[in-house]
Amino acid sequence: MNQATRKLSGDTIFRALTMTFAAGVVLLFVTLIVVLWKESQLSIDAFGFGFLFSSDWNPVTEKFGAWIPIFGTLVSTFLALLFAIPLSLGIALFLTELAPAWLRTPFGTAIELLAAIPSIVYGMWGLFVLAPLMADHVQPWLGEHLGFIPLFSGPSMGIGMLTASLVLALMIIPFIASVTRDVFLMVPQNLKEAAYGLGCTTWEVARDITIPYGKKGIVGAVFLGMGRALGETMAVTFVIGNAYHLSWSLFAPGNSIASTLANEFTEADGDLYLSSLIELGLVLFLITFTVLTLAQLWLRRGMQESDR
Repeated sequence: MNQATRKLSGDTIFRALTMTFAAGVVLLFVTLIVVLWKESQLSIDAFGFGFLFSSDWNPVTEKFGAWIPIFGTLVSTFLALLFAIPLSLGIALFLTELAPAWLRTPFGTAIELLAAIPSIVYGMWGLFVLAPLMADHVQPWLGEHLGFIPLFSGPSMGIGMLTASLVLALMIIPFIASVTRDVFLMVPQNLKEAAYGLGCTTWEVARDITIPYGKKGIVGAVFLGMGRALGETMAVTFVIGNAYHLSWSLFAPGNSIASTLANEFTEADGDLYLSSLIELGLVLFLITFTVLTLAQLWLRRGMQESDR
């Protein structure tokens, strides 16, 4: 066998292997959808699309609805991003524009190590440290000064939607900050040097050069953090309160899809009950898939427009 034949054979094997791996991912995705749909069929037949908009959840009467867990998942994720995005951008800008060289590596490593902490540890920290702090200091202060706003009214219990969102924000900051830092490091140095040469300040360089150049990477980092926040289970379960009622107050306990599954899946003793929980998992899967697909389409569209 000559060298050209061996090279062709190696390329063929490599192509077949990579195609197999890619097909395996697609097959796994389709299998997940099929299994979740099949196991949810009893609930789908019983409640139809009304399952998505019903706030009922009563295992005794076998009345189930997904609206409260869906609402809690979306609100907690939105608030977590609201807290995490500015902090992550600030961390990334500090590491790339302001921090001395000797501090960048240990500080960046410490941020990345936060991503390796198990979610249950975040949940325990939130329950035993953050929740008492919120109940004794933060929520009373917010209620005293902003209590006229429904979002900050109600008793200060410590646990609830606001606390869960803060824990989620702390969990996704390392992902967003690390990716954003790497994006900012890819900004051409000559662009920043030219801006400094024209008399721009560090803030002006960051605002007009660094952030606009890396905006697509920033969006990708944000959606990466959003994907983590949407499916987070144990940390949210510890501090969200696990209550099936809607409230305008961020102090009130709530629920999410992931925390519902964690709390009730092992206790489901009826076929319809179990099927409803599995349908909740299907809903979470579809929400996450939809959000990440829209993010990919948005990024692809932005890249096509920039190439014109």
